[in-house]
Amino acid sequence: MVLLSIPYSSPYFNNYTTFYHSQHQSQSQSQRRYVKIGIRCGIAEPSGEPAPLGQKTKYNDGLFEKAFMTLFARKMENFGASKKESDQKKKGFFGYDYDSFVDVSRKVMQGRSRLQQQQVVREVLMSMLPPGAPAQFRKLFPPTQWAAEFNAAITVPFFFWLVGPSEVVEVEVDGVKQKSGVHIKKCRYLENSGCVGMCVNMCKIPTQDFFTNEFGLPLTMNPNFEDMSCEMIYGQVPPPFEEDPVSKQPCYANICTIANPSSNVCPKLSAN
Repeated sequence: MVLLSIPYSSPYFNNYTTFYHSQHQSQSQSQRRYVKIGIRCGIAEPSGEPAPLGQKTKYNDGLFEKAFMTLFARKMENFGASKKESDQKKKGFFGYDYDSFVDVSRKVMQGRSRLQQQQVVREVLMSMLPPGAPAQFRKLFPPTQWAAEFNAAITVPFFFWLVGPSEVVEVEVDGVKQKSGVHIKKCRYLENSGCVGMCVNMCKIPTQDFFTNEFGLPLTMNPNFEDMSCEMIYGQVPPPFEEDPVSKQPCYANICTIANPSSNVCPKLSAN
C-alpha cells in the first residue's frame, strides 16, 4: 500500500489534487465532514457498491490495476516460491489478476512466523522505492495535520485497486478533529483472502510500521472483521500489537482455507 503514495507528479494525481484543494477551499469546517471522491473503483456490481457480506464483489480491472497487481505479485513471488518454481511460473506483465496476487500472498505466509511475514512485506516495499525515498518523504511530509490529511486524500484514488472503494472521513487525533481518516467500505484484500492473519500480517501491521517508522507519519489501521470494512487514521500512533484488538481475533472459520476453528485466536497471529 505504501508505494502508491509516491507518484505525485502524474497528470492523474495533479487532476486529483486540484479537486482536493477546491473542496477544502469551498467548504467550511462544519460542512466538510465527508469528502466524496469521484474516482471509478472498477466495481462491476449493478449497484456500483461492494457486494453484501457473504458475497464476493465483482471488479472490472483495467491495465492500471493489473500493472500494480503484477508489480507486487512478482516481488512477493521471490519469497513465496523457490527460484526454480518462480522462473517456471513467471507470467506476463499483465498476466496477474487479483486472485493470483492473493495466492502469492498466501504462499508467503506459509512456514513463516508473524514477524517474518511482516518483514517480507517490508522488504518488498523497500525494494519498490527509489533510493532515499523515505528520507525525502519525511522532508515533504513532516507529521503535521496537513500531511496527514493530504495522505488520506490521495489514499482514496491510488489504493482502490488494492482495497476497493473508500472515502475520506473526519476523525479525532489527539483531541483534534481533522480529515485524515479513510473509511474502506469492504476491503478487497480481506474479502478475497478470507484470512485474518493475511489482513493483519500482510497489510495492517506492515503498512502501519512503514508509514510510522520509515516515513515518519503515524498511521493506525482498524479493520472491522464483522463487515470487512477498515478505518485508516493518518496522524495517529498505532498501539503495540499486544494492546491492539486484532491480536485477539479468531479465524474466519467458514471461509478461510487455512483456518483453525478450534483456536480462539487466529494461529497466524502468534509470534511463532
